[in-house]
Amino acid sequence: MPKFLTRLVPRRFRGSSVEIPVVRLNGTIMPESGGMFRSASLSLASVAAVLDKAFSDKAAPAVAISINSPGGSPVQSRLIYRRIRDLAEEKNKKVHVFVEDVAASGGYMIAIAGDEIIADPSSIVGSIGVVSAGFGFEELIKKIGVERRVFTAGRNKMMLDPFLPEKKDDVEHLKALQIEVHETFIDIVKERRGAKLTDDPDLFTGLFWTGVKAKSLGLVDGLGDMRSHLRSIYGPKTELNLIEPSRSMFGLRASPAGLHKSDTLAQAAAGATQGLISAIEEKTLWSRYGL
Repeated sequence: MPKFLTRLVPRRFRGSSVEIPVVRLNGTIMPESGGMFRSASLSLASVAAVLDKAFSDKAAPAVAISINSPGGSPVQSRLIYRRIRDLAEEKNKKVHVFVEDVAASGGYMIAIAGDEIIADPSSIVGSIGVVSAGFGFEELIKKIGVERRVFTAGRNKMMLDPFLPEKKDDVEHLKALQIEVHETFIDIVKERRGAKLTDDPDLFTGLFWTGVKAKSLGLVDGLGDMRSHLRSIYGPKTELNLIEPSRSMFGLRASPAGLHKSDTLAQAAAGATQGLISAIEEKTLWSRYGL
């Protein structure tokens, strides 16, 4: 019987097969942005409904999560990680995480929400660190003859403004913040991976490794692929049920955000500019791992 017809049959009549809900988390991790130029990135807002649906399957003993992400926002990474753990505990489900091309930085933070992490031997894993990147445009606006006018209350409101020269005090303040975020990341990794981790001095320096090396470091539990691994645990009749985002009547992914008639041309232009910057940031994150 074709698979799509099998799902129309009540589970009690399907025999001894086990169905595991699968959630694919693919992309950079960034806050949800509004407007028609929003990027297809990962955030709690974009994945919450899919995760809720996957964990709501009462008959499934576990949920499988496939991760392919070079990282991004540490806040969104932790929010997604926390939501997975909360649902796992609330619904009493085991979480199997499978790394595809990369689970680095925030992508790895999400991965450690799993009760076990399985990677491909050639997956890129790790990069337990914090990075902030930007651009300096102060010379550019001089060359094109643009005068920028900004009015603030508070002497630090223009800190790290890309249109102003970089200040030493501003950079030091940013680095202090990064250290705090990094320590939070390290604490989560130690809490989740515990005694599995080795005492390698490079473990929390931001370095990343292949799946093979990550296994020897204790960052992942094993090597393999989702279908084979889950069938080895739940039996040869195990079926994978991909949980996808809801779609509108036109086949587009439903989203609470959009460009409305009330949006002005200036807002649209700003959205296009932000979309371009986001695309550059995403490309930079992926290219760091050769992807």
